[in-house]
Amino acid sequence: MEKKLFGTDGVRGVANIEPMTTEMAMQLGRAAAYVFKKDKDRRHRVVIGKDTRLSGYMIENALVAGICSMGVDVLLVGPLPTPGIAFITSSMRADAGVVISASHNPYQDNGIKFFSPDGFKLPDELELEIEDLILNNRLDDLRPVADEVGKAYRIDDAIGRYIVYLKNTFPRDLDLQGLRIVLDCAHGAGYKVAPAVLAELGAEVIPLGVKPNGVNINEGCGSLHPEVMAEKVREYRADLGIALDGDADRVIFVDEKGIEVDGDHIMAICGIDMLRSGQLNKNTVVATVMSNMGLEIALQKAGGKVVRTAVGDRYVVEEMRKEGYNLGGEQSGHMIFLDHITTGDGILSALQVLRIIQRSGKPLSELAKVMTSLPQVLVNVRVSKKADLKKIAPIKAVIDEVEAELDDRGRLLIRYSGTEPLLRVMIEGEDQHKIGEQADRVASAVREHLGA
Repeated sequence: MEKKLFGTDGVRGVANIEPMTTEMAMQLGRAAAYVFKKDKDRRHRVVIGKDTRLSGYMIENALVAGICSMGVDVLLVGPLPTPGIAFITSSMRADAGVVISASHNPYQDNGIKFFSPDGFKLPDELELEIEDLILNNRLDDLRPVADEVGKAYRIDDAIGRYIVYLKNTFPRDLDLQGLRIVLDCAHGAGYKVAPAVLAELGAEVIPLGVKPNGVNINEGCGSLHPEVMAEKVREYRADLGIALDGDADRVIFVDEKGIEVDGDHIMAICGIDMLRSGQLNKNTVVATVMSNMGLEIALQKAGGKVVRTAVGDRYVVEEMRKEGYNLGGEQSGHMIFLDHITTGDGILSALQVLRIIQRSGKPLSELAKVMTSLPQVLVNVRVSKKADLKKIAPIKAVIDEVEAELDDRGRLLIRYSGTEPLLRVMIEGEDQHKIGEQADRVASAVREHLGA
């Protein structure tokens, strides 16, 4: 069954336009409360947190009304990173967590996503159940009355609890003394937590993007615009730069020279470090099909391997839980350290990298050399329909030919866009000119037989 409201990361859209209206938020609150209210004989509690968007206030109040109207209590934590809300949900033994955020999107957008009591994102079947309750009006007659309605509390020390938790993931025999760090919080949910954690561990922090006003989240700052942080790193002669996105679940670094270090390089640095200390479960890192082949080559050299999933951190986490892996992530900077937390956490990922820097005494530029990215070419082809390429003989022949040429020294990835009538042809290999020519051959064959 296909989901109508939920995308790969909750319900998302322009605030105050379907589906991100207060009416829908209230319905989502009612449906989620019903789904999580397992035991009729006790009070149930749901944690709600948000990022710094202006529209967060109205959506939060609508969610609270919906949840309380089903006889479930609400714990409000205010602006807090998405992983912080997952942590508070599980540490307070709440029945669910709700995050109001559109992550790295502009401020006009907003979203609602749910966490299970264990701090993991909801499985597809629960999201489908919530949709069914809303779309088929199955909750209209279920209305608790009198003392059975819920109430809302504010948790004043949520930020402090999360700061302590993050600091406890950093080795007790280490600190960040002597490190000068440029930290860009994207005027988002990490604007209080991230500077506090790094400063309390002894770093000299140069903060950027820590003055949210409701409309400046992600605007020309944060992980979407690492060039701002890179400029400051060079200006202040800092040791490195760390940039978070709007809900602080992803992170991008620049080294002391202001050169970007992406999620693939961070997974290589952390994966090889964990491999050498015997802490990488099954000697495996989980990445998506978009991660550079250089990551595989780096891990193979060190005696490890990479397992790939579809694009999206939820698929990375699913694979990790299913097979018992403890490190995974995406090129975009979503990293999941399952030994510590249930979802991507930009601040926690930064601490893992800082631990390796302090333990090894090497600058980030030196550590990043464990992986060399292979040249990559991406060609988008507009198509008239999304047909199965294996069933179109002339296209299949060209694909087979290119794959044979690449052998095990490169890879060809072909996938349709989820939102547009496009086919994406991506090739990685040792020779930039050669892979460009190969990508053009595949694209030409597709245009000839499927072109729009």
